[in-house]
Parts: sequence; structure tokens; C-alpha cells
Amino acid sequence: MPSEAKAAETYVEKPRTLAELRADLISGRTKATDLASSYYERIEKKNPRLNVYLSLTKERALKQAERVDALAAKGDPLPALAGVPVGIKDVLVMQGAPATAGSKILQGYRPPYDATAVAKLDAAGAVLLGKLNCDEFAMGSSTENSAYGPVRNPVDTERVPGGSSGGSAAAVAANLAVATLGSDTGGSIRQPASFCGVVGVLPTYGRVSRYGLIAFASSLDRVGPFAANVRDAATLLGVIAGHDAKDATSSAAPVPDYAAESDKPLKEPGKAGLRLGVPAEYFAEGLDDEVRAAIEGGIAALKAAGCTVKPVSLPHTKYAIPTYYLVATAEASANLARFDGVRYGYRSAESEILSSLYRHSRDEGFGAEVKRRILLGTYALSAGYYDAYYLKAQQVRRLLAEEYLRAFAEVDAIVTPTSPMPAFKLGEKTGDPLAMYLADIYTVTASLAGICGVTVPCGTTQAGLPVGMQVLAAHLHEGTAFRVARAVESAHL
Repeated sequence: MPSEAKAAETYVEKPRTLAELRADLISGRTKATDLASSYYERIEKKNPRLNVYLSLTKERALKQAERVDALAAKGDPLPALAGVPVGIKDVLVMQGAPATAGSKILQGYRPPYDATAVAKLDAAGAVLLGKLNCDEFAMGSSTENSAYGPVRNPVDTERVPGGSSGGSAAAVAANLAVATLGSDTGGSIRQPASFCGVVGVLPTYGRVSRYGLIAFASSLDRVGPFAANVRDAATLLGVIAGHDAKDATSSAAPVPDYAAESDKPLKEPGKAGLRLGVPAEYFAEGLDDEVRAAIEGGIAALKAAGCTVKPVSLPHTKYAIPTYYLVATAEASANLARFDGVRYGYRSAESEILSSLYRHSRDEGFGAEVKRRILLGTYALSAGYYDAYYLKAQQVRRLLAEEYLRAFAEVDAIVTPTSPMPAFKLGEKTGDPLAMYLADIYTVTASLAGICGVTVPCGTTQAGLPVGMQVLAAHLHEGTAFRVARAVESAHL
């Protein structure tokens, strides 16, 4: 649990880049084992206040670091992420490590296999430090819904880090990992990246395997990376992306060199600059003035770098929040039915009779927000209400996707604020679920449409709170989003 001290503190510390770490490992200036040990020392000091890590995997991490050091000593080529300390959101399973999904109901569960994204990081030489705190079953926008206590924002410890991947964003911002993995269902990578001042990536749906991801809403869930800069995030995505026979929804499209794509200028010699769309719907009432000013400054910088900026229309955006919360809760209701207190995880001591054991275990094991969403989803799927709610939401979802298709016929990318406000204070919105849901108002449309995006830091408020710009691109055009995000990053370094 985080400390109860009331004074706000700042724990921000930028990690070294992947290129710097790689050069140090190859030259022998740094050993992977020493690097891993230094991160565990940092975690020991900072984690009690920030509550970022739920469990550590020291034995596995140090064995991987030793393998990297052996390769470096022999002068053998190092894999892409050799020795890089990485944290994993606790909705992705790792063999032998606890997998709680931030919930009491999975207490004690240790899966016997690695998620595909985790296995790919391991194969690339990454040193997996441990499992990161998150909203229970990835349901939340502040990481205050974890059964293991809230995460604090390293920028200001009296504020939330965003959610549900708040632990993943905060770990990078506080340099408790060089990079992390999170999951995004309706903004759960992009919004915490914005709140913590780091880079977060929403891949195209199916670009990264969901095998080994504890499901919230299967048609929306995506695995993606966090990093301190755009090029490192692009490198991470290149490692974890690709087809997986274990996931029927994963894309068979070839994986490009995203890092190289991010290096390309917005305007290449002899070619027109990228065309950027700005939707008026994302700059309407409710947008914080300082956030608006930061995003408008980022757009001006992109225009100065050679982009053509034009307005685009996404009129169904106003229906995105109700559409998302019908689709997502309906899928959650079905996915979470498997957690019953019988086969694994938390089991109530109240009853041994199967029917009441199931009821008591779920009542005691699930938190308030998870129960709320299960009830909403079950209602939306119930007889007599399915057509009026769930079916109608799917129809609106299709309209949103078609709007993006039309927009991307005219522009290469769309730029928007990631969140209507900077990080809010702990406890500020917990009593008003609707206000909390509206924190995702600018992220859920891309989730519903299945497109990709990157959140990149784009200035700060007068109070020093980070503001993130969301760069959206068409299906499988992550490279374009990285190019634009890299230009924003360069303008605000």
C-alpha cells in the first residue's frame, strides 16, 4: 500500500534510451545484472510511496540478465531488447508469477504459461522485473479500483496516474522500468501516458496477440507498450507485434520496422507533407483551457514542420461514451463469468454449497466498479433489452468506424487531446462514476473503430502537469502515427 503521507512529492526520473543501454552493454560499461540490481534497489526505495509493483520476479530477471552478460562477454550479437528492464501490467500472465488483474478474486493464482507478448519480450532479451498495479480487471480511469491500493502519479503523488494501466505509465515516469506493457480497452494506455508524461501506444486491433491477456472486453482489448520516448515505444511494438496462431484475431500482416518509420520526417524531399486532420468534436465544451492551449501549440509545431492541417468531421463522437460502456460491459459480463471461486483464485469461507459459494465468492472477490459493470452488461444482454441497447450500440460502433474510414481517405493522421483534463487528484472522482467515465471521452472512439494511435507528451500546465497529444492513424498505419508523434516530441523536448 502507498504511504499515507499528505505532502505531494515528485518522483519523475527519465530512464536511459534503448540505444544508450545497448551501447553500454556492448562496450562493457554496463552489465545487465548490475542494471537489473540497480532497478530493484530503486523499486525498493520508491515503490512503497507509489505502489506501482504488485510483485517482483527477481529470479527470472537475474537469470535473463546473466544470459545477456554472457552474450556480451563473447561478443555475440545482442537481441533487440537485451538487458532492458521491463515491467508487465498484471493483466498479462507470466509463468509462475502472480496474476491478480488487480483483483482479490485472483489472489494466489500463478499461471503455468507466458502471454505471447511476454514471451516475445523474453525472446528479445528483456529483463522482466515484475507485475504492475492496475485497475481491477482493467476497469477504471485512475488506478484507484485496484484491490491492492491506488497508484500515485510520480509527477505529483497526490494525483492519479490515469488508468487502467496506471502502474505501467507510472513505472516509466519514475524510472522503475525502462519500458512497460499495458492494455488498452477504451483508453487505458493512452490516458495514463498523458497523465504521467510518457509515450503510450494503442496498436491496431489484432496487431499484438491477446493470448495470455486476462480479458475485459474481447473485441476491444489490446496490448501495447509504454516508453519514455517515441523511438523506444516503436521498437517495443516491433518486438511484440505479429501473427500468433494461438489468437484467432491476430493479424497476419507483416510487421514493419516501426523505429525506422518513426525516423522519417513529416515532409520528405520532393513530396508533400503529411496531411493532418483536426476534428472539431474534440475541442468542444469540457476541454480544459490549458490542455487546449498545449494541443493547439503542438498542432502549430506540426504545421511548421511541413504538415497540411485541415478540419475533419466525426459527428458520432458524441455517442461514443454510451456506445463504449454498453459494448464493453456486455463483453465483461460474459468474460468474468468464469471467475467463480471454484477452480482457482479467491474462495469464500461463507459456504460450501456450490450455488451459494459461487455467489459469496464473487460478491467478496469483486470490487464495486467490476460489480457495477457486470450488472450493466448483464442488463444490456438480457431478454427484451438486447436489441434496444447492445445491438443499437454495435450499430453506432459501425457508424463510428465508417467515419474514421472516410476521414482517413482525406488525411494521413488525426490529432486530438488525449484527455479533456490533466491528472486529477486522488479521490476527486471516485464518488461520481459518470465523471470518471468521461475521462475517456477522447479515447474510446479509436477503441471502438479498431484503429491505432500514440499518445505523446505535448507540454505541461502551469502547475507542471503533463498534457498528452493523441495521434490516430488508419488500421495498420502505426508507422504514420509514430512519425507524427516523433515530430511533436522533437518540438517539445
